[in-house]
Amino acid sequence: MQMQMQKIALPSWASRGMVDLFPSGQIGDPDQNLSSRLEEALKKDKPMRIKLGIDPTSSSIHLGHSILFRKLRAFQDAGHTAVLIIGDFTARIGDPTGKNTTRVQLTSEEVEVNAKTYLQQLGLGKPSERSLLDFTTPGRLEVRRNSEWLEELDLAQVIDLLGTATVGQMLAKEDFSNRYSAGTAISLHEFLYPLLQGYDSVAVKADVELGGTDQKFNIAIGRDLQRHFHQRPQFGLLLPILLGLDGVQKMSKSLGNTIGLDEDPISMYSKLEKVPDALVDSYVTLLSEEDVDVLPLNPRERQKAMALAVTATRHGFDAAKAAQRDAAILVSGISDSTAEIPEVSISLVKFPVKAFYLISSIGLCASSSEARRQIAGGAFRLDGEKILDPNFEFQESSFLFGKVLQLGKKTFRRLTR
Repeated sequence: MQMQMQKIALPSWASRGMVDLFPSGQIGDPDQNLSSRLEEALKKDKPMRIKLGIDPTSSSIHLGHSILFRKLRAFQDAGHTAVLIIGDFTARIGDPTGKNTTRVQLTSEEVEVNAKTYLQQLGLGKPSERSLLDFTTPGRLEVRRNSEWLEELDLAQVIDLLGTATVGQMLAKEDFSNRYSAGTAISLHEFLYPLLQGYDSVAVKADVELGGTDQKFNIAIGRDLQRHFHQRPQFGLLLPILLGLDGVQKMSKSLGNTIGLDEDPISMYSKLEKVPDALVDSYVTLLSEEDVDVLPLNPRERQKAMALAVTATRHGFDAAKAAQRDAAILVSGISDSTAEIPEVSISLVKFPVKAFYLISSIGLCASSSEARRQIAGGAFRLDGEKILDPNFEFQESSFLFGKVLQLGKKTFRRLTR
């Protein structure tokens, strides 16, 4: 009942997609009720500080990651301060959440390279209307690296942090519990991760921390540490983990079921319009501002409407509509020189060239062996015509100029000089 009351009280921009909020006490108590804290901030004209921590352990962001950034942007647009923490220190440990073995520790150089790529994908250097986060409006964003404060902790302070939690608490965390029961090693530094992430909340004086449902333990540790350091504890606002294109497992680059944040419109649209029917409503809710109630009832039309809405969120309505049109043209096997398909130059390819080498050389396959498998499996088309022989040879580049190369159902490139 309390959660239902909280959801009703919160503005829609805050409650959309939310699956958990803690604490969620009675309205009127700004320490226990987020809507009351929001009202308090408005009355005092003091923006709340909304924390989101990211460990840049890879170089790319996919749509699954964007759910949290979209919520952070919603708080920005409501006048609050987003505190984006780049976990350049904690990434060297690696979040043990969801892992059944100790993670490989990254170097500081690897983390920094990934961090810069993350910020670019989030919109650094772009106008706010074209970026996922607002980097330009004064007071709306702080980008912090947690090495600022974590590298300064001395041994006495680390021991103090360790004293705020028990081994029993750590083993109550499902990932640790499963590993301990299975006899899988748990390194002591992994117990430090939730404490260090929690200390981030102390360092930035967070009012709210955003996270996926798998982050509840870590966010709760942050609340405990804020109390320990005599701060007002943060709220934890949790959003769901997005299922990937397979409709079975969470979106993950390692599983190959992702859509990259910066994918071109036609690739993004083509992937989205093929997601399982059961995912359509959640994709609309979590990845766009569209109302599921206005979607068509027909399942196929509902898929396409979702794909259009989500693609428009990233690329604008005109580009999304063009992608929808172009995808229909390409699926029907009709070549249209006006279709707005991403272009790729073949000027550096040496001719004559075999089909498998062509698609690997322009970066559509990671290796020649993968390219051979894709072609032999029927995934390769040129202007709608299927080519099944990996060794099919193209004699001259001029033959390919302007043609559309299709790999599978979702990847299209127009070949140029």
